[in-house]
Amino acid sequence: MTAPALMRAGFTPATVDDKARTVELVASTGAGVPRHDMRGTFLEVLEVSEGAVDLTRLEGLPLLDSHRQDGLDNVLGVVRAVRFEPGRLIVKVQFSTRRDDVWQDVRAGIIRNVSVGYLPKTWRDGKDPNSGARVRTVTQWELREVSLVAVGADPAAQIRGTTMPPETHTPDAPPANTAPAATPPAPTETRAAANQEIRALANTFDLGSDWANAQIDRGASETEARAAALDSLRTQRAVAPTARTSAMHHHDDPATIATRMGEAVYATRVNPAHELSDQARAFAGMTTLDMARDCLQRSGVSTTGLNPADTITRALHTTSDFATIFADTANRTLRAAYASAPGTLKRLARQTTHKDFRAKTKVQAADIAKLEKVNEHGEYKHSGFVEAKETYAIGTYGTIVGLTRQALVNDDLGAFTDLAGKLGTASSEFEAQFLVDLLTKGGGGGIGPVMDDGKPVFHADHGNLAAAGGALSKDALSAARLAMRRQKGINGRPIAIAPKFLVVPPELETTAEEILAAIQPTKTADVNVFGGKLELVVEPRLTDVKRWYIAADPATVEGLEYAYLMGSEGPQTDSRAGFEVDGVEVKVRLDYGASFLDWRGWYMNEGQ
Repeated sequence: MTAPALMRAGFTPATVDDKARTVELVASTGAGVPRHDMRGTFLEVLEVSEGAVDLTRLEGLPLLDSHRQDGLDNVLGVVRAVRFEPGRLIVKVQFSTRRDDVWQDVRAGIIRNVSVGYLPKTWRDGKDPNSGARVRTVTQWELREVSLVAVGADPAAQIRGTTMPPETHTPDAPPANTAPAATPPAPTETRAAANQEIRALANTFDLGSDWANAQIDRGASETEARAAALDSLRTQRAVAPTARTSAMHHHDDPATIATRMGEAVYATRVNPAHELSDQARAFAGMTTLDMARDCLQRSGVSTTGLNPADTITRALHTTSDFATIFADTANRTLRAAYASAPGTLKRLARQTTHKDFRAKTKVQAADIAKLEKVNEHGEYKHSGFVEAKETYAIGTYGTIVGLTRQALVNDDLGAFTDLAGKLGTASSEFEAQFLVDLLTKGGGGGIGPVMDDGKPVFHADHGNLAAAGGALSKDALSAARLAMRRQKGINGRPIAIAPKFLVVPPELETTAEEILAAIQPTKTADVNVFGGKLELVVEPRLTDVKRWYIAADPATVEGLEYAYLMGSEGPQTDSRAGFEVDGVEVKVRLDYGASFLDWRGWYMNEGQ
C-alpha cells in the first residue's frame, strides 16, 4: 500500500462566496480506501452517482471538523446543496460565523482536504485483476456528514479551485498481461503507508494527532501502532470510559458492531423469520470464531497464528465487545419470548415507572366542595380537600446464565439461546403471578393486600365483597355491577364506576361465555342484558375454582398498578467475560413491583 498522491498545494479557491460564506467542495470521487475486516485488509471503493448515494439526510447535513461528533464546537457549518459530476460528488457548504478562523484558512487555500462520513448499504466484493487484492465496491451508501480534514483518504476530495485538475492523480496500474515488478517498494513509500495507517488508527479510535505524531516520530510499524493503540484504549477505559454514538463508517463504535453481530446471530441461529437490518446482513455468515477474530482485529490485536481456542479466550479477556454480541442475542431472544406471553391481568392494571427503589406514595385527592348560597353580606365559605394514599416500592429479581468457552469454540449456541427464550417466558410468568398473588392474598377478614385504612382490598366495609358467595349468574353479576355503581369517592360523593372486565378461573369459562354471549332472543324474557357489556378474562393462575371478579377500566379509575424502574421496562440483560463460568455470563434482571392503589374499581364474589 502506497501513500495517496495528494493534489498540489497553493491554489486559490474559485467558488468562494464571501457574502454568503459558501464554497463548493469535491466531497468524494469514490477513491479506494484501505479497510479491515475479519479476513484482513481490503480496498473499499465508493460508487459515485445519483443512483448510488442516498441523500435522505441532506437537509441539515453537518460540515464537521475531522469527523468529530462529540460536541457542537466541532460543527463548522452545514451542507446547502449537492450535485453530481461524472464520478464526483460536489457539495456546497455554508460556514458558521463561529468558526471564522477555519473559514479564513479555507479562503486562503490552507485548508483544502475533504472527507465524507457514510453508511454502506449494499456492496459487491471482487479482486483486483493485477494484484489479486480484495476490492469491495459500495454500490449503495448513505451520506451522513462532510468533514474538513488534515489528510484526506480520497486525494481528489478537496475544495474546488481554479487550478484543480479534473482528473484524480493516482499511479497508473500495470497492464493486465504484465507481471508486477518484483522490486520491493522504496523505504519512503513504505514509511508513508505506515504513517497513513497510524493516522487512520488515531482517527478511528479518537486517539488524537499527538498520539499519531509520537508513533510516527519513533518509526512505529503498523503492527506496533495497533498494539500501542490497544494499550491506550485500555488505559482510557480504566480512567474514564466514554460512550461513542456514531454509526458512521469513520467512527464505528465497537459496541454498535457487536450489536449488529448479535442481531445476525439471532436471525441465523434463533429466529430465521427475523428480517435482518442492512447493517447486520454483512455478519450473517459468521461463526463465533469469525466474530472473535473480528472483535480482536478491530481492537488492534493480531490473530495471526492463534488457534480457535486461543482466539476465543483472547477475545473474551481483551475486549468486552465479544461478550456484548451474545448479550444482544440473548436480549433479543428473551424479549421475543417475553412479548409472546403477556400476563393476563396486565390488561386490568395500569403501568407506570419509578425513578428509584425507594417506596413511592400515591396520593389521591378529592375536593369536598359544594356550592352554597351566599348570604346578604356577600360572604363565601371555604372548601377543602380530603386525600388517601397507598405506598409501594419496586424490587430487583434476576438470574445469571452462562455460555461456556467450549460451546463458543464448538460454535454451539443452541442451549444458550433456548435458555434465554425460557427466561423471557419466565419473566412474563413472574410478572403475571405477582399480580395474581396480590389479587388472592388473604387475611384480615377479607382478600387482597391491606390498604392504608388497615383493611384488605376486598372487604365488606369497602362495598366490593359479596355478602354471601353466589354462583356466577346473571343475577349475581347484576348485584356486582350495582355495588360498583354505588361506590363513592373519598369525598363521599358517587363516582359512577362502570365494570369492564369479568375475571374467572378456567373452570368458570364456559359459564361466563354463556352469560356474556350476545344472542338474538325470541322473547323479552330471553334478553341477555350483559351481552357485549363485559370482556371475559380467563386467568389460569387463579386456583380457587369458584371465585370470580369484575373490574373497571384502569384508564378511568385507579386500581391495580404495576411499575418498572424508569428506563428499564421489562427484563434487561448485562454481560461480561465469565469468572465463575469460563466463557460469557449474561445476567437477566427485572426491576418490578405492583400494588392496589384503590379498591373501588374491583369487586369479588367467593362463589359457591
